[in-house]
Formats: sequence, structure tokens, C-alpha cells
Amino acid sequence: MQQSLSNRVIGAARLDIATYEAVERDVNANAQALAVVVAGAIASGIGSIGAGGLTGLVGGVLAGLVSWVTYAAAAYLIGTRLLATSETRATLGEVLRTLGFAQAPRLLLVLAWIPLLGWLVSFVVAVWVLVATLIAVRQSMELTTGRAIGTALIAWVIMVVITGLFFSLF
Repeated sequence: MQQSLSNRVIGAARLDIATYEAVERDVNANAQALAVVVAGAIASGIGSIGAGGLTGLVGGVLAGLVSWVTYAAAAYLIGTRLLATSETRATLGEVLRTLGFAQAPRLLLVLAWIPLLGWLVSFVVAVWVLVATLIAVRQSMELTTGRAIGTALIAWVIMVVITGLFFSLF
């Protein structure tokens, strides 16, 4: 049974393993995962619009999309090749979908503009997304928690380098 986008966003934000498993298996959830990434990037842009204006908002959405795809591809390669176990099974689509939904807590970044509260919201969301990302990596590739942490760290370094190079060209 296909869940609604809002139910999946709430489940992902609640760090519900069953939600991540359902998203992993649902090949029709690609557009939903993309919507979560874009909405999170827009919320982040709105939350910081005073700092970057409209250019920052557009750049933030583009950065969110490039980072998501780059991170998912790196995590997929690391998790299924370098740190795989005999139980590891995944497609790039499964990894993209689960990591897209791991961005659900970023929707709260729309509140980051609030004086004195914004930094706390940003910090809590960053930690929340980190935990959701670890769950998404672990569940999408059937990794142990230790291997998921290793995969997430290595993929993060690769993503930072590649997105840095990408945006330095533009």
C-alpha cells in the first residue's frame, strides 16, 4: 500500500524504520523523495533569506539537489562496494529515495530566521538529519550501524569535494 507523502515525511522525521523500508521498496517514490529534498532546500533558503536573498534561495535549492545526488551516488558506491557485507543489497534508486526522505527534518529550517531561536533550530535539524541519514544508509543497503557510519562519513567527504568543485566552476 502506497503511503501519502505527508505520512512518509512524518514517518521519516520520526526516524521510523518501517517508513524507510517502505520508501526503499517503492520504486514510484522517486518524485516524493525529490519533493522532500526540494522542499527542505526551499525551507532552508527561506530560513536564511536575510543572509542570501533570492539568489541564496535559488542557489540553496540547486546546492540541495546536487548534494543529494552526489551524496547518494557516493554512499551507494561505498556501501555496496567498499563496505558491503554478504547481506548488502541495494540499487542507486533505493539509496536516493531513502536519503531524500532523510532530509524531512530540514522542513523546520523555515524557522531558522527567528532571532535567538534560529541557531538552535539549525543545530537540532542538523543533528536530526545526521541521524536520519545514518538510518537511511543502513536500511537502504542492509548495512550494520558501524558500516553505515563509515559509509556516511566517506560519502560526506566525497560529496563536499565534488560539490565544492561543481560550484567553483559556476
